[in-house]
Amino acid sequence: MEKIRIVLIGAGETGTPLLRQLLDASFIEIVGVADLNEDLPGIKLAKEHCVRTTSDFMTLVGLGAAVDIVIDVTGVAKVRDQLRKYMQDSGNHHTIIMHELIAVLLMSLSQDKLVSMKHDSVDYA
Repeated sequence: MEKIRIVLIGAGETGTPLLRQLLDASFIEIVGVADLNEDLPGIKLAKEHCVRTTSDFMTLVGLGAAVDIVIDVTGVAKVRDQLRKYMQDSGNHHTIIMHELIAVLLMSLSQDKLVSMKHDSVDYA
């Protein structure tokens, strides 16, 4: 494995700073960024770096084993459920879905402080 191939779902308050960190890592390839709002800063940042963007995250998830990690920072239960169902139904045993809390943990570690989350009241059960 030369690079870790990542899809980022969510390009707003949580996704944009995470995307900045991911873009700075030479060992990461951003396969694509998805968000319903194509005017968000993360979408603009992705486009500036010639990263594929879309409003339909399933087009990126559908790339199968070409994606190592899907990072969902939307905080939307329906997105999380659709991702899980698709992975089970498709038989994709390669791609890992990374939970938003793990993304926040990693960003917090890199900044040596707990970063705030956009989705304070999300039920992660």
